[in-house]
Amino acid sequence: MYTSAGDLKEAARTLSHSTHPLILCGEYDRAFAAAQKARALFSELGDHKRLADLENNFGNILHRQDRFEEALAHYEASYKALANYEAWEHAAIALSNMAMCLISLNDFARSIDCYQRARELCVKYGMPRLRDQADYNIAYLYYLRGEYSRAIDMLLAIRRACEANGDVYHVALCCLDLSDIYLELNLTQEARETAHEGFLRFRKLGMGYEAAKTLANEAIAYGRQGNAPQALKLLAKARKIFAREKNAVWPYLLDLYQAVLLFREQRYSEASNLCRRAANFFDHTMLPGKAVLAHLLLARIALQLQDVIAAAKESESALAKVAGVEAPVLIYETYLLLGQTALRRGDKPAAYAALQEARRNLETIRIRLRREDLKISFVGNRLEVYEALVDLHFDNRNPRVSAEEALGYIEAAKSRSMTEALFENGKSLFANAEDSKLDEQIRDLRAELNWYYHRIELEQLRLEGTFGESIERLKQEARSRERRLTQMFREMPVHERENTAFDTQVEFSLKDLQAAIPADTAVIEYYSTRDRLIAAVLTSESIRIETLTQFEQVCESLQLLRFQLSKFRLGPVFTQPFHEVLLRTTNAHLEDLYRQVLEPLRDRLKAKHLVFVPHGSMHFLPFHALRNGDEYLADTYTVSYAPSATLFAFCQRKVATPKQSSLVLGLPDERAPHIRTEAASVASLLPQSELYLQEAATSEILRKKGSEINFLHIATHGIYRQDNPMFSAIRLGDGYLNLYDLYQLRLSAKLVTLSGCATGMNVVAAGDELLGLQRGLFYAGATSLLLSLWDVNDRTTAELMKEFYSRYIETGDMAGALQAAMRSLRIENPHPYYWAPFVLVGKIEKPVGPQVTSKTTE
Repeated sequence: MYTSAGDLKEAARTLSHSTHPLILCGEYDRAFAAAQKARALFSELGDHKRLADLENNFGNILHRQDRFEEALAHYEASYKALANYEAWEHAAIALSNMAMCLISLNDFARSIDCYQRARELCVKYGMPRLRDQADYNIAYLYYLRGEYSRAIDMLLAIRRACEANGDVYHVALCCLDLSDIYLELNLTQEARETAHEGFLRFRKLGMGYEAAKTLANEAIAYGRQGNAPQALKLLAKARKIFAREKNAVWPYLLDLYQAVLLFREQRYSEASNLCRRAANFFDHTMLPGKAVLAHLLLARIALQLQDVIAAAKESESALAKVAGVEAPVLIYETYLLLGQTALRRGDKPAAYAALQEARRNLETIRIRLRREDLKISFVGNRLEVYEALVDLHFDNRNPRVSAEEALGYIEAAKSRSMTEALFENGKSLFANAEDSKLDEQIRDLRAELNWYYHRIELEQLRLEGTFGESIERLKQEARSRERRLTQMFREMPVHERENTAFDTQVEFSLKDLQAAIPADTAVIEYYSTRDRLIAAVLTSESIRIETLTQFEQVCESLQLLRFQLSKFRLGPVFTQPFHEVLLRTTNAHLEDLYRQVLEPLRDRLKAKHLVFVPHGSMHFLPFHALRNGDEYLADTYTVSYAPSATLFAFCQRKVATPKQSSLVLGLPDERAPHIRTEAASVASLLPQSELYLQEAATSEILRKKGSEINFLHIATHGIYRQDNPMFSAIRLGDGYLNLYDLYQLRLSAKLVTLSGCATGMNVVAAGDELLGLQRGLFYAGATSLLLSLWDVNDRTTAELMKEFYSRYIETGDMAGALQAAMRSLRIENPHPYYWAPFVLVGKIEKPVGPQVTSKTTE
C-alpha cells in the first residue's frame, strides 16, 4: 500500500519491521528478501541511520539460522554506525545482540564485555530497564559458568530493581534462573518457593513455555522433599502446557521424571508405561543419554518385578546406546544393572566382571554431572557397586572378593563422596590458589565445562527441537576440555595432590594403611550391604570383616537414643525432675547399641585405643559412651573417630607443624553466656594464645592467622542444613562460615576445636557418607578435630574444655586428656548428654606443649 502510494520511507520501515515476525515463523528466506528490499529503499532515500538499524535485522536472521560469525559481523557494523549517530538505545541493543552471538560462539570473555558496555550506555543515558536487562544477562552468563554465588547475588538484586521499574518479565526470568540454580545446589525449599513465584508470574504474562519450566522445577523440588503426590500432579500439569506449546522434547522428559517418582513409590506398572513412552521417543532423537536413562529405568522396574529376562534385555539395550554417549555415569549405571541382573541369575563370575566394569567407569568421574541427568537419575545411591562387590566377600562357598579387596571397596565408597558433592555443586576444590598458575587454569577449565554442559542442555531442550550438528560441536568442545582437565590433575604438584588426598580416588593399599596404625590401636570400620551391618577390624598386623546385625535395627535403636538426648533441649525445668528416669532410659539404649555393634567384636579388641569409622547414621553414635554392664566404653579404652580409614592414615602421616601459637574465638550470647568463661580459660591454657570475642571474632581474623597457629578453638553456635550440608555453618562475629568458606582457608593447626551446637553433625545419605564441617576442616589443613555430636550444655562444656586442655597441656595426649575430662565431668553430671557429646577426630599423637602466654581482643 505504501509502495502504491509512493511513500518509500514507510514502505521501507514496514519491510524492516516485518523481518522479526517472519523470523519467528521460520520463514528466513522471506525475512532476508524483505530486509534486502528495505536496504535498497533506505539507500535510495539516503537514510543511513535506519540502514544501521537494519544491520541488526540482518544479524537476527543469520543468528536464528546458527550462522553466528556472519551475524556477529552485522551486529558489529550496526553498533559502530549507531554509535556515530549517538543513537545510544539502539546501540545498546546491538551490543546485547553481539553478546548473545558470542554466547553461541562460546566466547565468555567478549560476551560479558559486550553486556558490560551495553550496561554502561544504559546507565549513562538513563535507560534503567535496559540496564536491568543487561544485568540479568550478565548474571545469566555467570550462571552458565557455574559461578553460582555471584549469579545468585546479581539475580536477587536485579529482581528487586525490575520490581521497582515494573519490568515483570525480567522479574519472572530471575525466578526461573534462581530456581534452576537452587536445584543444582540442592537447596530444595528455596527452589520450590522461587519456582512457584516464577510460575505465577509467567502464567499471568501468558508465557506458556516459561511457565511450564518453572512448574517442572517446582515439581522436582517437591520430589526431592519426598512429596511425590504433589510432584506428580505438577509434572502432569507442566507436560500438558509443553504439549500445548508444541515443544518436541519436554513432554517426554517429564514422562521420564514422572516414571522415576512412580518407581520410587513402587507404582511399577504406571512407571513402566510412562518410561516406555519416553524410551520410544528418545530412541529416535539426538538425545541418546535420555534414551539410556529410560532403558535403565525399565531394567530396574523389571528387576523389581522379578523379570530377570526383561531386565537383561533393557540393560543390553542401554549398553548398545551408551557407547556413543561418552558419559561415565551412564556407563556405570548400565554395567551396575548388568551385574545386578547376573546376580539374580546366580551367575557370580558374570556379575563380578560387570561390577568391576561399573566400578572402573565410576572412578573416571572427576567432573560435575549435567544438571538434567542429575534431576532424573534414579540411582539414589551412586555407590551401589561397592556394596555389591563387598557383598561378594560373604559367599561362604566361593568368595570372589578377599577381605583386603572388600576393605578397598569400602574405602573407595567413603572417599569419593565429598568430591562428587563439591563438583556437582559447582565449587572448585582449588578455590584458594595463591601463586599456582595451574590452579587458576583448573578453575577456568571447570568454569568452561560448566558453560558447555549448560549450553548442551539448552540446545537439547530448545523450543524448535534439537539440532544434532550444534550439539555435537558443543560436545566436542566439552570433551576437549575434559581431557585437558584430566591432564592437569595429573600435572598437579605433589604437595597439592597430598592436600586433596582424602577427596580424590587413590589406589588402596592395605600395607600402607596398616603401617599408619599405631601399636595398641585398632581401627573398626562399619559398612552396610543388603541392609546388614558389617565391621572390618584392622590392626597393624591383621584384618577381619564380620557380619554383625541388621543395619535398620541399629538405625532404629540410634533414633531412640537421639530422642532421649533431644529432651534436654526442653531445659532443666523439664529434665531435672526426671533425671534418674532419663539416665536409666538413655543407658538402656546405649547397652542395646553396644550389644548390636560392638559386643560381637569385643574378643578381638586387644588394643588400648579404638578408632571408629562409622557408616550412615552411625556418624551420630557416641561409641565412647556405649555401655556394657556398669561401665562405659570410655572407661576401658581411649577412643577417637575418622571419616574413613584412609583419611585416618593420611592424618596420622602428617608431620606436626613447628608453629606454637594459638587462636581462640568466642561468641557468647544470652543462650550461651558461659562461652565467655570457656574462651577465656582455654586462652589462658593454650600456648601463645590470642583471644577474640564477639564482633572481633571474625572470619578475616581466621583467614589472616589460620596458617600461623598450632591450636584453634572456636566457641560459638552452628547452623545445620539437613537439606544441603554444604551450607551448614558456624557463626562468627562478621557472619557465618560455611563449608565452602572452609575450602578457602589454610590452617596449620594440629587441633581444631569447635565447641558449639552440633558442630560434628553431618548429613549422611546413600553415596554421601559424610557431608559436614569435618571434611572442610581437614581439607583446610587441620590434623585433629574436637567436635560435638549434639547441642551441648553451655556450663558443662566450659568445664569439660578447661579440664581437657589442662590435661592435654600437661600430658600431650589428646585422647587420654579427653577420656580423663569426661570421667571428671561425669562425677557431678552422670548423664551422657553432659559428658559425652565431644568426639576426637583424626590423628593420634602425643606432643608436649610450650609455656602459655595470651592476649585478648574484644
